[in-house]
Amino acid sequence: MKSFSVTSFLLAGLMMFAASPASAEIIGEDAAACAAGHGPAIQVNILGLKDRTGEIWLELYPATESDFLRPDQDLVAEGKVFRRTRSKPPASGAVSICVRVPKPGRFTLLLRHNRVGKDKFSVFSDGAGVPSNRPMGRSRPKFDQAIIGVGPTVTVANIRIQYLRGLRGFAPLDS
Repeated sequence: MKSFSVTSFLLAGLMMFAASPASAEIIGEDAAACAAGHGPAIQVNILGLKDRTGEIWLELYPATESDFLRPDQDLVAEGKVFRRTRSKPPASGAVSICVRVPKPGRFTLLLRHNRVGKDKFSVFSDGAGVPSNRPMGRSRPKFDQAIIGVGPTVTVANIRIQYLRGLRGFAPLDS
């Protein structure tokens, strides 16, 4: 497990904030928290959307490898952290989505563009992204790619959505 200094954590937060779109529409059930700067919360600036169909889902998981991407009903039944916020993307312009976090700390995060509208991920049409923004290739997102540190206020992250790109697997549209 990697350790981070307070200085590097704060610098990373400032860099992510500086890179955020200034006029992004914040969507999701928790949008008001991010718009008002009330945390702890995560605001994800969404980059590289294929289109504006379906819904955008942002899912928060515990920062343990065994819990990342586990079924939400299992996590909730065990009293573990799980939050999902979902919303239709705006017709145009920059877009961000917000999710409240129970307390500052480390979590894992998955951003999903649910283009088909089903509760099950469709490999051929849906997109996904994680905070590291590294190409996912032909496998599901890795635990270490999805980790995010959250402070006491609103933590801002830029996530580029990745879609199936032929034999090479999932990658951003602009790569």
